[in-house]
Amino acid sequence: MKILQINASARSAGANSTRLADTVTARLLAQNPNATVELRDLASHPHPVLDEPALGALFTPADQRTAEQAARVALDDALIAQVQSVDAIVLGVPMYNFGVPVQLKTWIDAIARAGVTFRYTEKGPEGLLKGKKVYVALARGGLYRDTPADSQVPYLKSVLGFLGLTDVEFIYAEGLALGAESASKAFAEAEAQIEELIA
Repeated sequence: MKILQINASARSAGANSTRLADTVTARLLAQNPNATVELRDLASHPHPVLDEPALGALFTPADQRTAEQAARVALDDALIAQVQSVDAIVLGVPMYNFGVPVQLKTWIDAIARAGVTFRYTEKGPEGLLKGKKVYVALARGGLYRDTPADSQVPYLKSVLGFLGLTDVEFIYAEGLALGAESASKAFAEAEAQIEELIA
């Protein structure tokens, strides 16, 4: 079993979402002692955003790209190859201003490529990253689960499903900014959820 952990917090140390993702990964390793883990910290190793030069490189045929364009596409290629090679993905996702961090959006933009991780067919789009388990560890300061204010879960369900990642579990640690007691309770409940999910 190969596990990919993506830490999407803007902080490379001390992030609640990373703590939760670490717990998920540790549980997976406990249940699968021979598993290997690849860690990608998007704070300490940020991926370049999808801008006009990047789009130009992606839409230029490979044999016509400049060296600079080829190098830019290769960065996305590496992320795609990494995702394709693993069996399980653990995403550590904080809530920033009701959405996902720009670091995670940039990673998604990099791995979503027509003809590679999804394709359009006569019956509609088809995701090509199939047969993988995804755990999304959500850390929130307030309480948003199952409310209209939670735009993260619908978005992530949609975009991951579009890529063929349909076996997704969401783990919640909420109310982390509502005092020490609330935070302690949130982590205890999340850890119980993780134990139940990964048994």
